[in-house]
Amino acid sequence: MNSRNRNRLLFVAIVLVFAAPMIAAWLLNASGWRPANTRNSGTLVEPPLDVGATPVTLADGSQLVWKDPQWHWTLLALAGGDCAAACQSRLAELLRLRITLGRNADRLRIVYLGAPLAADVAAASVPLQIAREGAATLAAYRPAEPDTLALALVDPNGLLMMRYDAGYDAARLRADIVKVVH
Repeated sequence: MNSRNRNRLLFVAIVLVFAAPMIAAWLLNASGWRPANTRNSGTLVEPPLDVGATPVTLADGSQLVWKDPQWHWTLLALAGGDCAAACQSRLAELLRLRITLGRNADRLRIVYLGAPLAADVAAASVPLQIAREGAATLAAYRPAEPDTLALALVDPNGLLMMRYDAGYDAARLRADIVKVVH
């Protein structure tokens, strides 16, 4: 074998080494295969729900801007019925979670959608944004039980990507949030 053919064969071998994993991934994705276990603790919403047109009015009367040029993720806190002691405890837990993000805390905004909160609870919950939904787009993600809290994670493009049912594990939620805001 002359050196020209050997160099060509070596080049093809190198291309195959790098292209084979991409081809295998494309074939697995095209066939619909998904891994049985994932590292996220929430439930992926497939296909992602575009909530960009869902009208949400904040407590100050302004509309929530879903598509965020500042690249903020939105964590929707969806209350089931009223928001009494257990629900308020979960809201406080979310605010503490946001603080633990350190310098990336500003990349996550938490929006509460549910029954009106008492004035003292709302005042103590800054930077929680209290809002009300103008359409029933997110009704399917609300918990049925009163005094519970479910969550929905919306990306900066206004796509609802992941949901967390009532009774979610806060430590695992934090691990998911850290992955997306860093």
